[in-house]
Amino acid sequence: MIIAFSITPLGVGEGVAEPVARAVKVVRDSGLPNRTDAMFTTIEGEWDEVMDVVKRAVDAVAEVAPRVSLVLKADLRQGVTDGMTSKLESLERHLSE
Repeated sequence: MIIAFSITPLGVGEGVAEPVARAVKVVRDSGLPNRTDAMFTTIEGEWDEVMDVVKRAVDAVAEVAPRVSLVLKADLRQGVTDGMTSKLESLERHLSE
């Protein structure tokens, strides 16, 4: 499965980079395929391992923020591995035609 999620620390002021970095570190340390952009972090793996990483990322932010907002979108597709890469490759093929 692929999950795109965004964690927003609330009650910490305008600068949220430090609390968000705590979440991204959890994701990167997980060893699962992942990407982070300006709005979301995307991670790929099995249900239990991906959800565990999301929970730990939320918990890491909750250590420094009194309130945490989580937005999550999931793509569950049986038998697909390396979907983060293959979906983009397919898109790029169509764009180059």
